[in-house]
Amino acid sequence: MTKEPLLDGIAQTEADRDLPLLRPGNTNCGGCGMSIALQMLSRALSDRNVRIVIPACCGIVTAGPFPWSAYGAPVVASTFASAAAVASGLARTARMNDEDTRVLCWAGDGGTYDIGMATLSAAAERNEDILYVCYDNEIYGNTGGQRSSATPVGARTTTTPGGEDLRKKDILGIMAAHGIPYAASLSLAHPEDCLEKFRKALDLRGFRFLHVLSPCPTGWKSEPAEGVRLIRLAVEAGLYPVLEIRNGREWRVTVDPGDDEEALRRYFRSQGRFPEGSLDLAKVRAEIEEHWREIRKMSKDRAPLNPGPESPILRP
Repeated sequence: MTKEPLLDGIAQTEADRDLPLLRPGNTNCGGCGMSIALQMLSRALSDRNVRIVIPACCGIVTAGPFPWSAYGAPVVASTFASAAAVASGLARTARMNDEDTRVLCWAGDGGTYDIGMATLSAAAERNEDILYVCYDNEIYGNTGGQRSSATPVGARTTTTPGGEDLRKKDILGIMAAHGIPYAASLSLAHPEDCLEKFRKALDLRGFRFLHVLSPCPTGWKSEPAEGVRLIRLAVEAGLYPVLEIRNGREWRVTVDPGDDEEALRRYFRSQGRFPEGSLDLAKVRAEIEEHWREIRKMSKDRAPLNPGPESPILRP
């Protein structure tokens, strides 16, 4: 099937909104976690009118060559560092024009954890009316598979051939510290929870942040058909917490974590980026337990603030 021409102008027509967000003819690799996430987002969008800002990442290559696009919505391609800034302008313009539209950022971990952190933090501080989605494949997947600050300990990349020796940055904790109306992690292996969070984030106002673990068969050296299973193993092992945070203070775990050592072993064995025997599993499990102690403390000790995220006060 061929791709459709680029959507003319900014507004979407009713026919445009009937298109899937990710259409045939896209350039994504087989088994790409981002493709699955885009399909889930497409289901959550329903008939909402959206505009999407995508910085330099695999997600912008997805569209294909101009003037064609594999996206079923208007997309602005931004520089690596400026996605949240560009989206801020679009959101404020839509607000001034009283337009019924939602503005999304769709960015990888390189453009979120690292290069885009300044504009991301600034937009969160201002509580811009943006939904920012980070699909996290734990590398710079579009430029050769280099490490990012989302790369987990032990993972081999083109710039860490001996294995990463730094802990992965806690992006959800960082965003929660901004006190934004809504932040959450999504598991593509738990579709009901995933769809509920996408819809909730789309309906809220103010700055919202979603983190999606996105397997990359190329960078992870895993089988394309194994992506969803890898996410499930990560959740079952407690390695990937699935939770939501309102106003930076109300923490709630939405998928019960596992404590399955065999799931942890299978997770690492299924990826060539973790050579056999390169990880100290006892140390990994200790770090997982430490992280979960922090999460449980936040869930227990933190109380919600008012007003709630359903009616946030947008800062000027």
